[in-house]
Amino acid sequence: MRKPLELYIHIPFCERKCGYCDFLSGPAPMNIQRRYAEQMIKEIACQSKHYPGYRVVSVFLGGGTPSLLEPGQILDIMKAVRGNFRLEVDAEVTMEMNPGTVTMEKLQACRESGINRVSIGLQSADDKELKTLGRVHTYDEFLKTYQRARQAGFANVSVDLMSALPGQTLSSWKATLKRVTMLKPEHISAYSLMIEEGTPFYSRYHGHPELLPDEEEERKMYYLTKQYLHSHGFERYEISNYARPGFECRHNTGYWTGVEYLGLGLGASSYIHGFRFRNEADLEVYCGIEMEGADADDRLHKEIVRLTEKEQMEEFMFLGLRMTRGVSGTEFEKRFGVTLGDVYGKVLDKLVKNGLVILEEPYVRLSDFGVDISNYVLSEFLL
Repeated sequence: MRKPLELYIHIPFCERKCGYCDFLSGPAPMNIQRRYAEQMIKEIACQSKHYPGYRVVSVFLGGGTPSLLEPGQILDIMKAVRGNFRLEVDAEVTMEMNPGTVTMEKLQACRESGINRVSIGLQSADDKELKTLGRVHTYDEFLKTYQRARQAGFANVSVDLMSALPGQTLSSWKATLKRVTMLKPEHISAYSLMIEEGTPFYSRYHGHPELLPDEEEERKMYYLTKQYLHSHGFERYEISNYARPGFECRHNTGYWTGVEYLGLGLGASSYIHGFRFRNEADLEVYCGIEMEGADADDRLHKEIVRLTEKEQMEEFMFLGLRMTRGVSGTEFEKRFGVTLGDVYGKVLDKLVKNGLVILEEPYVRLSDFGVDISNYVLSEFLL
């Protein structure tokens, strides 16, 4: 029986890098983007030969801004996926999109290529907040993108939002939630802004907490998100993700539950056969690799690490506890041959006693209090 596999396809280009972003992405001339797309198609064809025993259950085109791709490139990349991997008939295929970069022609190419889910990066419905973030679009441009996606026939649309932004208030965050829920998307991702080292935001805001919502205000935003979205038909299924029934992101759920994944493209990460590795992260070097050459894998794959069984157990807990249903003791025993109690009995007893986790056989999940201090709780599962 073929094993499930998820594909992540990285498109590292964007019109302008946002001030908070630490992803491997940035602007590039059109000729570089075209050269990259051609190289990626070669990588897809060559790497697929290593995984004949797998069936692809989800594909995620992320970035960067994948919607910068030309219609023909979208069709060619997805043709390469379908022609080289065994793609399940009902596979979830997602493309990230940024408002202002999406035309009806591109959306039609997405539909024709088999993409059946789009994730639109709005972040805020407040134009002042968008400007602070360095986004290249307005709320009105988002609305046009959203409407085009519906007109093109997409019945599974996700919207990305960010809270705890500079200058954001509980009232402005609620206004964003209201505007987005009125559109009735199937899925909403709502993350708190992280100030990452090496970004312009780090230079601007690190050491200046007075310029950001304080911890109490951020906590209020988190609880408002959960309550408001629940009242509008969205259920939280992961710490930062909400969906209407049946529309949970299968790709992300697979990642959180340990489904193996193959990253394709610049700097993309993979986890297969117990090994973690990433692709070459230098654009010029990546585009210069002879994908059919005998040394292609050596040149392409970097930082190859085999996880020990203890590390695999830790990751199972770290990722699984992000899900609201928690981790399955049955699945843990099936995967590792020992029970959760054998490995984490004392830890679980302490966390249950302190009201941080809840045992509901066969699942262990975070309590609301546990979610509040999830970094501490998850650290308790280090072996």
